[in-house]
Amino acid sequence: MKKTPLMTTLAAVVMIVSLAACGKKAESKDSDTVKVGILQLIDQSALNAARKGFTEELAANGYKGKKIEIDYVNAQGDQANLKSMSQQLAKDGNDLNLAIATPAAQALLKEDNKTPMLFTVVTDPKSAGLVSNVKAPDQNATGVTDAVDVSGQIAFTHKLFPKAKKIGLLYNAAEENSVVQIQEAKRAIKKLGLTAVVKTAATTNDVQQAAESLAGQADAIYIPTDNVAAAAMPTIGKVSEAKKVPVVNADATMIASAGVATQGINYEDLGRQAAKMAIKILKGEQVKDLAVEAPAKTSLVTNAKRMKLFGLTQADVEAAAK
Repeated sequence: MKKTPLMTTLAAVVMIVSLAACGKKAESKDSDTVKVGILQLIDQSALNAARKGFTEELAANGYKGKKIEIDYVNAQGDQANLKSMSQQLAKDGNDLNLAIATPAAQALLKEDNKTPMLFTVVTDPKSAGLVSNVKAPDQNATGVTDAVDVSGQIAFTHKLFPKAKKIGLLYNAAEENSVVQIQEAKRAIKKLGLTAVVKTAATTNDVQQAAESLAGQADAIYIPTDNVAAAAMPTIGKVSEAKKVPVVNADATMIASAGVATQGINYEDLGRQAAKMAIKILKGEQVKDLAVEAPAKTSLVTNAKRMKLFGLTQADVEAAAK
């Protein structure tokens, strides 16, 4: 039978529909793959460690290979990057997004309150506007804080260096999480009858001058979990060594670069803790039903070289930590 133009057209339409159906079947076959976006504020060891712990814990629970697609972006501390990257993640159709550090979480939530969001390395999510109630998250965002016992760490610093009358504090005033910690630190210092000396650094380029000024006025320095200070911790370490002024870090990952010791957080553990929450969300639990979590544990971390430099033994540090 001779084919008419109409029959040829109908056959072509049937073929196109069939191919489309095959495409849909193939797409549904890959529906087991979950898409996770990660927005990180800056490239520094604490944030990198949190991301490492997060991805490794997901992998340990089967989210690896073809089972997961991770869309990782790093703003390198730039506010414009945070905005554009947040907008891109919002368009990517991810099953879940993770924001690492307060500014990243704020930017991502502003651009996308539809996709379930987790945050970590955030000290005070309520003050940052990420939740109104940490026990019942109300903005499709929850996570794990890196809130440390600042008062306890100031007391620890005082026990390590009892002759220190002036305690230096260095932070970035634009970071809300740092402001909260510094306010608590100042109260704790005053309560101990000591004097707080405060310096700020808006960028890593400002850290050396601020640290040198602080070392010239303070007897010991306390560094909170501040992203700018953390990114420039080797610089702070050099100033500490040159000026013979000890540093105590809130962040355990920074001890190797500058600090004497701390009773602080392991950021890989923090990332793993966030991943466990992510798995619950990927399995169907609602963000609003997952309360914001505090760090599950802290650990005593020391720097033998700097302990020796400032005349401390392991026994001295362990006694101060009690």
